[in-house]
Amino acid sequence: MAGNSAQAGVSVASRVLALLGAFDPEHRALTLSDMARRAGLPVPTAHRLVAELVDWGALVRRSSGEYVIGRRLWDLGLLSPTQSGLRQVASPFLHDIYGATLATVHLAVRDDLDVLYLDRLSGHASVPVVSQIGSRLPMHATGVGKVLLAYAPEKIQTAVLSNLTRITPYTITQPGILRDQIRRVHRDGYATTVEEMSLGACSVAVPIRVPNGQVVAALGIVVPSLKRDRARLVAALQVAAQGVGRSLGD
Repeated sequence: MAGNSAQAGVSVASRVLALLGAFDPEHRALTLSDMARRAGLPVPTAHRLVAELVDWGALVRRSSGEYVIGRRLWDLGLLSPTQSGLRQVASPFLHDIYGATLATVHLAVRDDLDVLYLDRLSGHASVPVVSQIGSRLPMHATGVGKVLLAYAPEKIQTAVLSNLTRITPYTITQPGILRDQIRRVHRDGYATTVEEMSLGACSVAVPIRVPNGQVVAALGIVVPSLKRDRARLVAALQVAAQGVGRSLGD
């Protein structure tokens, strides 16, 4: 982290950013001392700045004493032209899919080596779903992730394929198998998972393309099984994805 943050001459803004930068996917909840250490700040300085961040809503203090990112930062992130525009345009199509399937529906984009979930509608079926709006999950173990990985630059694919962590007994950890699945995404137009992210949950996802052909996001559904309804779910997703893509191009 920003190890030089405590040096004289560093602005207050830099110290605040160092504190916020102490959080990452592996450190979602931190004590004050951990934040100070990771930001390279004296504890008294961190204490003062963290109190202001809590008052503003950028951080939330749990009953355990740990701090987590507050909703206000997420709300600000949604003002980003790319994410807010995509989420707003896609929203009615997500609700259409949900109304037709009553399944959990996801809208996601790639964030470096992970999937970032921009929106989620929770389904009626009792299916274990670990994603949350604003959360990040591995690309190789999620339907939307496999779609986004298939259209990612080669260097991103190489980085992901070199670190295929096992999450469940069914997670694909063999690079060759995942390469084959990526090729099938291009051939078939969709990706699937079978209990690869969480047991009892399967998913199917399709790309969202803007008019120039660029894949900008993925749309997915999580269901208990894909044995019977795969074709119907793929068709519903593809119609919705085409609608989102056309709307983004207007």
